[in-house]
Formats: sequence, C-alpha cells, structure tokens
Amino acid sequence: MTIRRIAKVFKSQPTIEGAGVHLKRAFGYSQVPQFDPFLMLDDFHTSHPEEYLAGFPWHPHRGIETITYILEGLVEHRDSMGNAGVIGAGDVQWMTAGSGIIHQEMPKESPTGTMWGFQFWANLPANQKMTPPRYREVKATDIPEVVLENGVKVKVVAGEVAGVKGPVRDIVIEPEMLDITVPPGTIFSHPSPADYTSFVYVLEGAGYFDDCRDPYAYEVVGHGWTDMDRRCTCEPETVVLFERSGDTVQVTTIEQPVRFLLVSGKPLNEPVAWYGPIVMNTQEELQVAFEEFNNGTFIK
Repeated sequence: MTIRRIAKVFKSQPTIEGAGVHLKRAFGYSQVPQFDPFLMLDDFHTSHPEEYLAGFPWHPHRGIETITYILEGLVEHRDSMGNAGVIGAGDVQWMTAGSGIIHQEMPKESPTGTMWGFQFWANLPANQKMTPPRYREVKATDIPEVVLENGVKVKVVAGEVAGVKGPVRDIVIEPEMLDITVPPGTIFSHPSPADYTSFVYVLEGAGYFDDCRDPYAYEVVGHGWTDMDRRCTCEPETVVLFERSGDTVQVTTIEQPVRFLLVSGKPLNEPVAWYGPIVMNTQEELQVAFEEFNNGTFIK
C-alpha cells in the first residue's frame, strides 16, 4: 500500500452562474487539465431563496456529462429528450450530453429552508463526444450506504466499497463517487487506482488527507494573501487534489469528524476546447457546435 500525497489544495471561490445562482466554484476552466477527466465542480449552498430560485434556464450542452448531487432542497429538470423530473435530498442526476442536449435545471423552494447541492462536469473522450444523449435519475433509496467496522459511513454513488457497488455504472471514465463520513479518532483507507485522478471536496468537519502532515509540502490555491494560518487539516469548501502516484487514499481524524466527497476517474489525456456549456477537442468543433445551435441543427 502506497499512500497518495496531496498535490494541491484549492479553496472554492464565490461566483454567480445561470440566471443569478450564487455558488462556490471549487475548480473549473482555470484548472484544466489538472483534474482530467473532470472539468468543473460547483457547490451551491445557501438558505436565501433569492440566491438560487432563478436557476439555470434552458441552455445547451455537448461533449460532456453533468452530474448533480443534492443534499438539501429540490431541483426540477427538463430536457429536449422529453425527460422531466425533480431530484431532492440524496438524489443524483447523471446526464450524458453527448452529441447535444438542451435542458434546464430550476431549483424549487427548499422544504428545509436550505439549498445544498453540487454539480460536476466530466469530460467525454473524442470518440464519445457525439454519442446519443442519455439521462439517468438515481433516487437516494437506490444509493447503498456501507458502514465499515471502524464506523466510517460511505454512500456509494459510483464505484465500489467493501464489495458493494454503486448504481451508476458503464461510464467511460470509470468514475468513483463516494459520500464519506469519518468519525473522530479514525483512520480511513481506500484503494485508488494508480494514475487515476483522485480528489476530495470537504463538506463538514476537518481531517488530514495524507500521512505527511506538512502544510508546506503542497501548493495552496485561492486563499487570501494575508492568510498566515497554514494548517495540516483540510476544512469545508476545500478541494484536495492528490498526486497520481500511489494506490491508496488515507484520511485521518482526531477530535472531530469529517464528511467529504471522494471522486476519481480515468484521465483522457486529450486536448480540451471549451467555451460556455460546450466542451470539444478542437476550436473547429466548437465553431460547428455553436453554428448548429444557432441554425437549429444542434439536436441530433
């Protein structure tokens, strides 16, 4: 077993997207290709309806997959394939845009008063960019939760833990997506395929994400220039990107628990041409996509 070391730590940054949704961007365009095959992670977490109800009205996608995971609140989805539905707490929507889809995602007034969810963008390889679109809605009741001997709880969306497989399968980048809670005073180890991109996004609490315990052993991105408090632990709204070498992710807690998303996938190692909601391999392909959208031939 070789522990993966931290390569970089990113602090999510506030931004506004869609028709006025306030969110935190954990990583995105500026970090390509560090997170290959993943392109973006947005965290929308607020108790103010005016910061999320405007939503994401009708817009196109091509060449990617969008993954939405809701912890609190409700989001309504409609798309050009005729799909429609509402996902709520614990639900996942995994949409393969492929050759092209037009959809909207509109948050509803949250029953708890809080809206909290995440959207990932995952890239598609060149030979899958123009695959037919596919839509999957996974309810919370269909996502297994594994409780390990040390008390660690893992919701398995994609991937496998202790012989239990998640419901999202047959994805070209072979993704793993786990929602993990580690109690205080616990060490959690999880195999991570060599050369795969692996990262965590911290939701609650704090923990150590490698065995080095040296806050100066890696670059920290997104903190203020006056921030002199460099810690070994990683806390909420923080992305931990691991080095590619090593075959195990190890997380240690001391006095408090930590909850985080662990995500990994097989890098594509292909060029990325990205503008707005469309991600292709070349600028020429981007131009074709936008011309087709404007002349009405985008949907195949």
